[in-house]
Amino acid sequence: MKSSKNKTGSVYYDKNAKKFRCIYYVKENDTLNEIRKTKSFSTEQEAKAFFKTIQCQKGNDIYIKNNGIPLNQLMRALAKRKLDMNIIKETQYSRILSAIKKLEKEPFTKKNIEDITSDEIQAYLNSLKNYSQSTISKEKDQFAQAFKYALNKGYILENPMIEVIEPKSNKPPKTVRALEIEEQQMLTNYLMNIPLENEPYKVAYLMQMYLGLRIGEALALKTSDINLERNLIHISRTLTFDKDHKLIMGEFPKTFAGIRDVPIPRFIREEIINQMRLAKNHKENLLFVNSQGNYADPKNANKFLKSTLKKVDINDITTHSLRHTYGTRCIEAGMRAVALQRLMGHSDISVTMNTYVSVFNKYKEAELEKLNDYYLNNNMFQPTAFQLLEKNNYYVDKENKQNEER
Repeated sequence: MKSSKNKTGSVYYDKNAKKFRCIYYVKENDTLNEIRKTKSFSTEQEAKAFFKTIQCQKGNDIYIKNNGIPLNQLMRALAKRKLDMNIIKETQYSRILSAIKKLEKEPFTKKNIEDITSDEIQAYLNSLKNYSQSTISKEKDQFAQAFKYALNKGYILENPMIEVIEPKSNKPPKTVRALEIEEQQMLTNYLMNIPLENEPYKVAYLMQMYLGLRIGEALALKTSDINLERNLIHISRTLTFDKDHKLIMGEFPKTFAGIRDVPIPRFIREEIINQMRLAKNHKENLLFVNSQGNYADPKNANKFLKSTLKKVDINDITTHSLRHTYGTRCIEAGMRAVALQRLMGHSDISVTMNTYVSVFNKYKEAELEKLNDYYLNNNMFQPTAFQLLEKNNYYVDKENKQNEER
């Protein structure tokens, strides 16, 4: 019994094999001759559904060029689509293409999407366990986005990612270390007492430590971004790289939330003014330029910092650590997370909370004790004699411990 006849194929029941067959045709790349292919299914519904996905795929440019939709080509097309829609920037597009190029070393990624199994994807992700959790997550996300798109477009019947589990990395989470207060004092004193000609990025480092700027944001600043009357710096751009890895001036900071005004601490105001005087002769009145007068590369700023830190005997610190130091000091001073989020230019409060979770936890117990005292002082409940004794013992132990530490 035949059904669903079409010029490009059909679905029928094979009595001998007791299977439903789907006949479909693809064209050879060289000769453009149509080749007949057959696929078997247990039910007529499955066969018809597969036949429908083939018809959907044939409307895709990738299918026309490849006689199917290989996973790697779909990933590339989706990345280009996001770039064209301005969802991602050229820098991110370049990173995604590099990740896809690495994926293409795996033979299964060049198979057509309907032929790839969850076991193949799972086996590949499991092979990444010696990489960071971030790397594993990004690789899994590449697969997830491609198959979700294919399912929504009707190119496949089922999403193989449903059964795929993200494996846990063998590597410990990478943490960014903030400067200890004594280290910050040492580095600040060194920077404040050395001439600009000897330390070309000193003001950039100070801005990171005391305004929370990303290094790309600091190096993108122009004299017009600094309002000395209001004592504010306006952040609206960042230095970044295009798809060809060329350093360019980005139209926006890392996130749209990164567009913000940050107050200038009084004690580094004069250093910023000195840097502005130099900038009058710089390209585009940029505060910072390289030795050739072009955009200052953030990588070079990080390299200079490592050399500087050796002079004050500080280790394991990068330019991003300086920004992290600012965030840490803000929390230690009692700043609320929502205020810190805006000053740091984080896109979401969860980014702030996750980035500084260890710092927030450090002060959690002290904050909870404030709450307990509030309850007691406002007679929220009548403490028992035992509870009063416990509270008294707590403060006695606390005082003894403080005396020991002194």
